[in-house]
Amino acid sequence: MLVSIGLATAFLGRREGNYQLFTLMLIGLGASFIGTLAGGGGLITVPGMMLTGIPIQTSIATNKFSSGIAALSSVFYLIRNKQLSVHFLLITILIAVLGGIGGALVTTNIQEETMNIIAFALLCFALIVTIKNKQWTATIQQDKKQKQQKTTKKRLYIPFLIAAYDGGFGPGSATFSILFYLKSNFTYIKAVQMTRVIILGSCTGGFIIYYQNGFINWYYAICMAVGSIIGSQIGLLVLPKVSQKAAKTLLVVIISALMLQMIVKII
Repeated sequence: MLVSIGLATAFLGRREGNYQLFTLMLIGLGASFIGTLAGGGGLITVPGMMLTGIPIQTSIATNKFSSGIAALSSVFYLIRNKQLSVHFLLITILIAVLGGIGGALVTTNIQEETMNIIAFALLCFALIVTIKNKQWTATIQQDKKQKQQKTTKKRLYIPFLIAAYDGGFGPGSATFSILFYLKSNFTYIKAVQMTRVIILGSCTGGFIIYYQNGFINWYYAICMAVGSIIGSQIGLLVLPKVSQKAAKTLLVVIISALMLQMIVKII
């Protein structure tokens, strides 16, 4: 985290328009912190970048890059603390990268309005699942390693679909992933950890497509990435202290906000 702050200071000191770049770093920090805990970071990043005058295509590409870098830092943290198995990591990243690429390619041929309607329907379902899910407190004593291997073998298609959605569109993808793992009897903490792996793969796949189309601005991307790394690390440090009740409330709030955003876009 200290290295990230140092890089940001050095980078900002060499550029004109430091106010805009510093603002982008703060946007990345806040979005990554919230996104790590419950998803919905895209609620902050893309609108925030557009408010600073960045075109929407560049905003989306920058968000994929910064979110991917933040997820990468999270995965390194989890590996260092031996909280993820190598088997799960490799398989899930591969599936998520393929999903991210596929999603980005598909959505280039789908109108944004159609994707907004699809996202709204999915978010309605996610909200119902979150409110009615009675497994929040019943999963704490589960054998995490056994459940993790079972999900990896039998339910790979769900992470693929989540990654495809994230690679091509994105709003609520981390939230969907957290809910998927919760429904698979994982604890909230483990669900968040495994979601970081999916986001790493999906953002990598999506970024490849956006980069090839020339939508990336490296000055924006690096500042956002530095802020996102810091926010992600803070989120992982706070994560063990978040109660199950608070986590559920946060998810409901994020999903409701995402639904409101989709309604505004559809209208």
